[in-house]
Amino acid sequence: MPELPAPVPARGTRIGGTVGHLDDLVAEVAYLAYYLHWPLTDILTLEHADRRRFLREVGEINRRANGDAGGGASAGIPLQNWPES
Repeated sequence: MPELPAPVPARGTRIGGTVGHLDDLVAEVAYLAYYLHWPLTDILTLEHADRRRFLREVGEINRRANGDAGGGASAGIPLQNWPES
């Protein structure tokens, strides 16, 4: 009989050897999937450092698009900036 998959870790559990909450991972994945239109499997296979780099880059693009780079406010829907960590 095949082994059952492990249960989803509880909030506050260490994930993949890095400190983080499952909710944080979900938020990061949702952010990248929304802005980059990447499939879930592509995002989840990124190394932690690579995923964080993409989060920073998308956040920087959003800051520039929102006029936070000194160019004045842009029209349209404000984009979320991913917090630095």
